[in-house]
Amino acid sequence: MGTWSIWHWLIVLLVVVLIFGTKKLRNIGQDLGGAVKGFKEGMKEGTQSATAKQVEEQPGTTIEGEARKEQTKS
Repeated sequence: MGTWSIWHWLIVLLVVVLIFGTKKLRNIGQDLGGAVKGFKEGMKEGTQSATAKQVEEQPGTTIEGEARKEQTKS
């Protein structure tokens, strides 16, 4: 913790609790925890969908599409 002792950090924590109150700090903690949980779930879904795309794109499959030639102005 560098030059700051444990007593300095406890005083800072006490001041923060006095300013914001425990209920507000609890709500902030819950919001932050929910955001982290949502982020982790999103990352899991992202890797699962990327894996599914790799499985779908097997060699030898035909992809239908339309090719267009661009007209150039001379």
